[in-house]
Amino acid sequence: MFRPKIPTMPTPTGIVTPPAVEPTAIVQHTPAPAPAPAPVSDAPAAWARPTVQLTPGTALALVGGGTAVVLVVGAVLVSMLLAAAVTAASVAVCALVVRSLIASEHKRR
Repeated sequence: MFRPKIPTMPTPTGIVTPPAVEPTAIVQHTPAPAPAPAPVSDAPAAWARPTVQLTPGTALALVGGGTAVVLVVGAVLVSMLLAAAVTAASVAVCALVVRSLIASEHKRR
């Protein structure tokens, strides 16, 4: 039951089939001309980066996503605060009950 199952290999037949070889055409490409060096200037490298364009649809999606994140995080934080409050209230009730039991024990003596 706990021994590994090792797959058995089929017995070799001695017949080996060569892989199919397809002829390939040799095409020589001329190398592309080297790009001209960029002019040296005081402009920052940020000019070379593509700009991000916000369309009304993407802006609305970003606002909706941000709102959803804020609502989810808020719900989690409120539920954690509620759990702490319920725990504190139950501990306070337990402390009052224990205090009452101890006080009634002292009055009986």
